[in-house]
Amino acid sequence: MRCEYKDGFKVDYSGSLHISKGSGVDLVVEGSQLSANVKSCLDSAVNRNSCHELRAASKAATKSIQEAFEVE
Repeated sequence: MRCEYKDGFKVDYSGSLHISKGSGVDLVVEGSQLSANVKSCLDSAVNRNSCHELRAASKAATKSIQEAFEVE
């Protein structure tokens, strides 16, 4: 499923997740690297054909990546 938003944000999910926005963001995460929770949310968005849910699930995926870089 591919969704494009008015702010230039694009999400493509078909097992792996591809997120882009302009020339500054281009992220690909293989399906095997997604957490079960995020993958479940992405799959649910596709099943419902909901671009709103797909964006929210993509945001959760990027948040988990950001958290991995934080130092405690």
